[in-house]
Amino acid sequence: MSDVACPDRRRGRPVSSLEVRLSRFERVRARLRRAYESGRESARGGRTDEAGGSVESGFASPVSPGPVASPSATVVGAEPPAAMHSSTTSRDDADVPHALRIAAAWSWRLIVIGVVTWALLRIVGTISIVIIPLAVALLLSALLAPAVGWLLRARFPRSLATGVVLVGGLAAVVGTLTLVVNEFIQGVPELSEKSSQGVRQIQNWLKTGPLHLSDNQLDRYIDEGQAWINANTERFTSGALSTATTLAEVLTGAILVLFATFFFLRDGNKIWRFLVRLLPVAARWKVDDAGRASWATLGAYVRATVLVAFIDAVGIGIFLVVFDVPFAFPLAALVFLSAFIPIVGATLSGGVAVLVALVDSGAVTALIILGAVIGVQQVEGHVLQPLIMGRAVAIHPLAVIIGIAAGVVLAGITGALVAVPLIAVLNTAVRRLASRSVPDTPPDAVVVASQAP
Repeated sequence: MSDVACPDRRRGRPVSSLEVRLSRFERVRARLRRAYESGRESARGGRTDEAGGSVESGFASPVSPGPVASPSATVVGAEPPAAMHSSTTSRDDADVPHALRIAAAWSWRLIVIGVVTWALLRIVGTISIVIIPLAVALLLSALLAPAVGWLLRARFPRSLATGVVLVGGLAAVVGTLTLVVNEFIQGVPELSEKSSQGVRQIQNWLKTGPLHLSDNQLDRYIDEGQAWINANTERFTSGALSTATTLAEVLTGAILVLFATFFFLRDGNKIWRFLVRLLPVAARWKVDDAGRASWATLGAYVRATVLVAFIDAVGIGIFLVVFDVPFAFPLAALVFLSAFIPIVGATLSGGVAVLVALVDSGAVTALIILGAVIGVQQVEGHVLQPLIMGRAVAIHPLAVIIGIAAGVVLAGITGALVAVPLIAVLNTAVRRLASRSVPDTPPDAVVVASQAP
């Protein structure tokens, strides 16, 4: 008590008993507060150690996150509550193994994706008469867009530049088809005669070759073939009757291709800006960037495919001309058109050239043409494709084969034609969306960026 009263005595003021008692009370309160703070710190440390797997404190701590333990859980001898994973929402989920929960989550998500994909394929199949012409129009637009750009830089009006390019491309296609048809019409009589000679040679080989078939056996097989044709005449006739409907669909699709190509070339940027504005603001910049990269990939793919197809047609056509195989120009044109289906297209058209060479010039010339077709295909696969296509549209050959097979099953020849560019576009879009993180961009910036040619 003296150590409290001394300062006041030095100042000359007496210390009362009330002040002494208040001083003692303050010291006791300070000690209690320090003890309380120390207890709280110990409790926090105990909870941290228990959550980490080592219980070093005597304080009980509930597992967080999770429901608060009931009072019965603190009774001596009661089992502690089971630890719950952060991904669970109830105690029942915690009883299921973590691997099984992950597998179930993947399973139902894959089922949803499969159902949505199946529904989309059904919708596309239902309106294929619209989807297929639009897909062809996109390919033609990607091919002709550079020509429209050249005319626009030459100060042509946009509508005039689009019309000139579209009419010029249509004239080139019609002229090529006219030459091919004329060549076939002029050479069909000679080819028919050569085919008859080839059939007679095959008959002689069947008689004198290793099979040693007799005339009666040949006649019986021929009669069976004619009977099969007569039995299936109704099927052939019904197919012929549906040709009118097929022709109407082809004409409708051709008109839609022309109109869609014209508007894609003239108003492509406006259409794309409209589609981008339908998306949330936070996604517009990224989707616009991925879409423009995909369009560049599609254009590069189509132009590279045209160049590769032209080289294939010229290579095989030179061998056909050198060995005087008939229909050299139509066969080269067929190679060019079929080369738009990668890997298998030029091979099938080359097989047609080999058959024509076999009928017209014999087995030796046919073998030479076969070697030429294989050599051109090897040059295409190992030199032209990696060199011309480039890394921007590089796709693994297995993906190409699977895509072509799926396209043939779903949409026939058109599906095989569209499958590979679709895979290339999706590859670029997914890579761009997954790899690039862009800052939040106001919608005005997206509109300005999308106005670039």
